[in-house]
Amino acid sequence: MTNAMVWNLHVEVLLALGYSLFLAGVAFLLELLARYSHGKTERYKDAGFIYFRELDYWECPAGQHLVPVHTDPRLRVSRYQAPAHACNSCSLKFKCTDSDSGRLLERRLDLWIESELRKFHRGISLVLLLMAMIILSAEAFRYQNPHDRQALLALLFPLGFAQLKLLSSLGSRRAHLH
Repeated sequence: MTNAMVWNLHVEVLLALGYSLFLAGVAFLLELLARYSHGKTERYKDAGFIYFRELDYWECPAGQHLVPVHTDPRLRVSRYQAPAHACNSCSLKFKCTDSDSGRLLERRLDLWIESELRKFHRGISLVLLLMAMIILSAEAFRYQNPHDRQALLALLFPLGFAQLKLLSSLGSRRAHLH
């Protein structure tokens, strides 16, 4: 089977190219789906509330202000709370909260690009790209045919560049913390 060739390339090289493209495609889709899912979750948990960045408070659908009550720099989150008396007398309370202390919202200080969940998904994407690069590299060492090597390297370099891009985005938060 190692002698079988298609388009002047060994069949095994074509299979490695195809599988590597598949892994890279899965990594790309994972990045898109993770970003979409995160955005949808963020929109849902604050639905109906408006954040006023300049004054640093949230306004609920009934017009009450949720003010900062605690910021955790280690977890990179700020908590905002409405006055208990305002929530307990509000006609929308049954739709909003079951707390007798007032509605509590959390605002992440990190953007999606810097969040822990993004790091998890990014790690999976990096592993998929690394697997693809290992497959391509192994095939480049196995096959001496210039056409095989050119095809393998033509995909290996863009995947390596994509991996470096993803890796550099992981280091950006570390730079902000130090």
